[in-house]
Amino acid sequence: MTGEMVFGQRELKRARYAVAAVFCVHGAVTGSFATRIPWIVDHTGVSAGQLGLALAFPAIGASVAMPLAGAISHRFGARGALRGLLVLWTLALTLPALAPNLLTLCAALFVYGATAGMSDVAMNALGVEVENRLDKSIMSGLHGMWSAGALIGSAAGTLAAHLGSDARLHHALAAVALTVLGLVACQGVIDLRSAPDAEAPPRFALPPKSALAIGAIGFCAVFAEGASLDWSAVYLRDVLDTSPGVAAASTTAFALTMAVARLAGDRVVDRFGPVRTVRVGGVAATAGGVLVVAAHRPGLAMAGFALIGLGVAVVVPLAFAAAGRSGPNPSQAIAGVATITYTSGLIAPSAIGAVADATSLVVSFGVVTVLAAGLVAGAGVLRGAGRVSAGGGSNAPAATAATKE
Repeated sequence: MTGEMVFGQRELKRARYAVAAVFCVHGAVTGSFATRIPWIVDHTGVSAGQLGLALAFPAIGASVAMPLAGAISHRFGARGALRGLLVLWTLALTLPALAPNLLTLCAALFVYGATAGMSDVAMNALGVEVENRLDKSIMSGLHGMWSAGALIGSAAGTLAAHLGSDARLHHALAAVALTVLGLVACQGVIDLRSAPDAEAPPRFALPPKSALAIGAIGFCAVFAEGASLDWSAVYLRDVLDTSPGVAAASTTAFALTMAVARLAGDRVVDRFGPVRTVRVGGVAATAGGVLVVAAHRPGLAMAGFALIGLGVAVVVPLAFAAAGRSGPNPSQAIAGVATITYTSGLIAPSAIGAVADATSLVVSFGVVTVLAAGLVAGAGVLRGAGRVSAGGGSNAPAATAATKE
């Protein structure tokens, strides 16, 4: 995007709130879907292993479609691209609950993931642009708004599950409401456009060696996040034999702690530094994993998922910031970390399902616990990450888009 356009503080403030609202809407779609996974499992009749396979398709779809977002923004401008892609994402919420079997569920989740990934690129690009123009960190707060949206969506889903409502009706109503809110929010974002002679951004970047260790930390965090978000409700229902409403509430607890930690993330990192923040977070996430594995009561498992959310919340933004300072080509390093973390998001749901099919869900979350402990051991690679904006720059938006919020 061209940086020649000048915006006043009032316009930037409005744009910041508008992008925050977009992040919230995006998160609400994810929360709405995650809490109704048990209903979708019953409706389609898939096993744990088949569900794991199906849950790989959102990440596959996102990985395939994300490179297209840059070209779309290049052609239609930041605001037009975000508006169109966000509408596709909110409407895609209706598809998974309509699937009658495994094959159609995989197809629906592929489209769901593709629209999620493209809109994720567009909103993160605008978020980084506003952050750079304000000259202060706002990305942790924006990701906090994504988590707040996921919390709102999951809370509504918990209520719908408790009332025994049909997920097809629930998701249809949610999609309409979120589409309207998203369109309103998009009106306030800054409308950046590429210079006429500007080249389209690169479609793919291999991770440089400097980014591999940093990417490994992001891999651990995203794996724990994806596993908890997609499997927490199933875990409580199948392992602890809870009601659908209580099972869905575990996803809400996870989303709540993620939202709180991200909203406070910038201040915490500024005060204690990235290494200490991630190490303490790793301890919390590991303790949460132990609680989940050892729990014989729903309350303890829910507390465990909440601790996992608290522990991993700020890791990925800090990984991008550290990558931006790790070598001579910051944009390539950030893109490399994005590739690694998205790979984690790709394999986490299916890996949990595969392990559960071969052993049990308890063993699956034992794997999550071990990866959470890796955050404690590897936090030192994030030394010097500082604020999220440290990884900024003209090419940062495309890489930042791989963050899950």
